[in-house]
Amino acid sequence: MGDPRVEAVANVLIQYSIDLKPGQLVQIESKMEGAPLVVALYRAVLQAGGYPWLDLAVEETQELFYLYASEAQLDFYPEFLKQANEEIDASITVWTDANTKRLNNVDPAKQAHRAKVMHPVNNRLFERMANKELRWVGTAYPTNAAAQIAEMSLRDYEDFVYGACLVAEPDPIAAWKAVSVEQQRLIDWLSERNEIHLQGEDTDLRLNYDGRIWENCDGHENFPDGEIFTAPIEESVEGHIRFSYPACYRGRQVEDVRLWFEKGKVVKVTAAKNEAFLLEMLAVDDGAKFVGEFAFGTNLGIQAFTGDTLFDEKIGGTVHLALGKGFLETGSKNDSAIHWDMVCDLRRGGIVRVNGETFSENGRFQI
Repeated sequence: MGDPRVEAVANVLIQYSIDLKPGQLVQIESKMEGAPLVVALYRAVLQAGGYPWLDLAVEETQELFYLYASEAQLDFYPEFLKQANEEIDASITVWTDANTKRLNNVDPAKQAHRAKVMHPVNNRLFERMANKELRWVGTAYPTNAAAQIAEMSLRDYEDFVYGACLVAEPDPIAAWKAVSVEQQRLIDWLSERNEIHLQGEDTDLRLNYDGRIWENCDGHENFPDGEIFTAPIEESVEGHIRFSYPACYRGRQVEDVRLWFEKGKVVKVTAAKNEAFLLEMLAVDDGAKFVGEFAFGTNLGIQAFTGDTLFDEKIGGTVHLALGKGFLETGSKNDSAIHWDMVCDLRRGGIVRVNGETFSENGRFQI
């Protein structure tokens, strides 16, 4: 018998996250390791009167692509998939790994090249999401590989994942609606102000978000969720920041990332591990050196680093910023082929002031 929590996640994703209506076309994108959740989603889409479209991949092919693809193959993206991206009403991405280190030895220049190729495709998807033409949500299916990175047994990791998803609550959808109300309270307070000052270990950073919009992340686009984010004024970011946890991106972990900003642009960068990959990504385009997103993690049910950005950026008491592309719905003007979230832990000695008022201290909201 399967884990009933998998069915519960599928039901919340269909009934709440994408709010599926009869007759809508739903893409379900996953690697084979996510098959139990894919099957549950497929059933739930049919039961809701939708049309499921499976987009399944074999994990090993991603490494093979970067090892053997010619420049022409790196440049290729089928026209029929561009058309499909216009026709789908909703999309569910299931992130899952058999080997989280599979891309450690591929050429980062090829990854950067492919990111540029996919940039207009992703831009169009972001545009459709911003216009509410496309409902999208991403979630994780727990595997042994992910559990090992999180330094947990698979059983413990499953408990962690489904606990963060609130599916053990008597009414998970009601629980996520309550999260939404509390996060909106924070957003309402922030929206009356415009300047943030972060201070913590090896961190002293200022930014302005005047006129930008805060988004309430309450389980509709990431699942589990628990963050509020906006886009800083692109040239306003000043100072330096050290990211407490490894910055995970495109199958790699870059450790002890430190960034220095002047007039919004990264002017200096160091990392203890995989610095060359970091530099390659920052050289993708001009927008990669600017901040497209700034966010507060609010999920107090997530307290441990797992190596999976889906969870780590939601850790209650942290902040994260994303280098590269900003989201249109926040008013961001920054465009880039990358969007790389990096997490800074402020739970031990960190303080955030907004227009001079203490917003959070030691990771706890003070308003």
